Amino acid sequence: MNAQEIVASEELPLMNRGFEQDGDAIVNVLPLPVITVDAEGLITQANIAAESFFETGLNLLRRQRLSELLPFGSPVIALVEEVRQRGASVSEYRVDIGSPRLGGSRIVDVFATPLAEPRGRVVLMLQERTIAEKMDRQLTHRGAARSITALGSMLAHEIKNPLSGIRGAAQLLEATANENDRLLTRLICDESDRIVKLVERMEVFGEERPIERGPVNIHDVLDHVKRLAVSGFARHIRFVEEYDPSLPPLYGNRDQLIQVLLNLVKNAAEAIGPDAVDGEITLATAFRPGVRMQIRGSEERLSLPLEIRVRDNGPGVPQDLLPNLFDPFVTTKAQGTGLGLALVAKVIGDHGGIVECESAPRRTTFRLLMPMLLAHDGRATRT
Repeated sequence: MNAQEIVASEELPLMNRGFEQDGDAIVNVLPLPVITVDAEGLITQANIAAESFFETGLNLLRRQRLSELLPFGSPVIALVEEVRQRGASVSEYRVDIGSPRLGGSRIVDVFATPLAEPRGRVVLMLQERTIAEKMDRQLTHRGAARSITALGSMLAHEIKNPLSGIRGAAQLLEATANENDRLLTRLICDESDRIVKLVERMEVFGEERPIERGPVNIHDVLDHVKRLAVSGFARHIRFVEEYDPSLPPLYGNRDQLIQVLLNLVKNAAEAIGPDAVDGEITLATAFRPGVRMQIRGSEERLSLPLEIRVRDNGPGVPQDLLPNLFDPFVTTKAQGTGLGLALVAKVIGDHGGIVECESAPRRTTFRLLMPMLLAHDGRATRT
């Protein structure tokens, strides 16, 4: 199993069944640490990766409680109890389980799911992440977006004004030029307009004002994006919709979310290509109540239960580009600017959400995890 940053809820039960039915053989081939904890908090099973992670053999692990293995007050203990009470899978991100025994800071993602029998037993899977990887890549690459804020402001001031003068001079020359010279003046105007559009896209990164947010029906946004796509750049592609009709409203800015999803759908269509005969883009939504992320510099954990996916069956993203895919000026397109996905990262980050990409040939998925609209009493609102 190739564990990704965001584990779909249906994947954990698969792990669950393998642990129960096929024994240690299947679990031991997993590259991620997997342990089971019984109703008393005792460790009952651990795979080879867990032995390596905790630097402790299975026999010794089975003599310990989870609370003895982790630092005092670890949120993983509360997570296990929550899984028992809810009887459902829960994921928690950026959990530091570092201790003198484990050596310094150890940042992990924790995926927990209950076992049907015996009651009270919970399966834990850990996915280790370095601080730099987790904060710079998964928290929507906000640092990368901020790094070009000053550049965007400078470009707007230092380039747009002179370009207006250049374009105006070219238009004046065009009025008295012959046919051959008009081709040159038109080229000057067209190239000036292209540069202005590029600079305007850069300017977006310089905006630090709080965005106006409110209740947004994400299915209305997806339908709008689909209509735009099928009437233009994606008219040759089949769309598949996999929506959760009970999804509550998202707390966001409708126009910016349209821009983000239109960008992702356009990228998917371009990846598929204009000559594909079986091109397919899947738009999907799901409710993942167990997904949370710790806010940097705070003990608060933000709930991100709304999942939006854009999946295509194109050739996929080169693996060497995936770690930096959301950085500015990183692109797979010959004529691309590399600003589209950086803008996606900034907008989703401004919304308090996460964007991630999983890519393989004929299956590239961009996944957004977003906060939902809460009522004044803290409960989720419904459409």
